[in-house]
Amino acid sequence: MSTLSTHVLDAVRGVPAVGVAVALHAGPEGLDAGVTDADGRIGALGGPLAAGTYRLVFDTGSYFALQQVDSFYPEVSVTFVITEERNYHVPLLLSPFAFSTYRGS
Repeated sequence: MSTLSTHVLDAVRGVPAVGVAVALHAGPEGLDAGVTDADGRIGALGGPLAAGTYRLVFDTGSYFALQQVDSFYPEVSVTFVITEERNYHVPLLLSPFAFSTYRGS
């Protein structure tokens, strides 16, 4: 079984994105949800995860609305595949009009 963590960074302000709601899905089923902490992190989502395809949905629209910042993406959805037993870390670099992600460690 594998574990999953995430980290959201506000690339415009150069700070962790605090208070971003994140939901974990497997197909249409919601598995878990959390909110980024003061470091922009969620240390564990979903508990032990089997091999398969998963999706993280970041509520970026609400995050920017709280800052009174217009944004193009109301949410960011990142679909990924777990293939081996390890910790998977999925960071999100975020701005109001762009985002980037990668498989972290």
